[in-house]
Amino acid sequence: MELRSFFDRAVRASFRDLALHDDAAAGYLADLLTRFARTEQLFPHGITGQRLETVVDLLLETQALWQDASFSPEREVAVRRHIGDYTLFMLGVFRERVERMASSGYYVTQGRRAYRFVSEHDRASARPVRPAGGTLFGRLADRFEGYARALDYTRRVHFATGPSLSFLT
Repeated sequence: MELRSFFDRAVRASFRDLALHDDAAAGYLADLLTRFARTEQLFPHGITGQRLETVVDLLLETQALWQDASFSPEREVAVRRHIGDYTLFMLGVFRERVERMASSGYYVTQGRRAYRFVSEHDRASARPVRPAGGTLFGRLADRFEGYARALDYTRRVHFATGPSLSFLT
């Protein structure tokens, strides 16, 4: 069974169970789980070559980007998107660990802030008219905690019947 298909079916089943109606967000969460199944995607390397393993590392990376002579707004957007993705993934899949090691409130704040930044950048740079329901990243910011809970539900209810997912335990 292809991992992406498994995640897509599990997330969409969870969205149906939880009466969440957002196909774009469900697809995005399935893609997120698929990407982060590979550790190098979860922990990318920064501009200095160091592995970025915490929210603080990622936030420091955004500051370092501004000090780099070859500053690229696209790179900052990518790092901020990763902050949103990382915090959402960790709260959704490893909630107990986050609560033991850090403040889940901190993760929620940073995840929302990161997705809001990406949403506003997208809106300002490419889409002068906001589509009905807002942008995907705007919805991820607004509904961050709900989507984290949906991922937690997906893990608890649907992952037990899937392929070997030892990285999730």
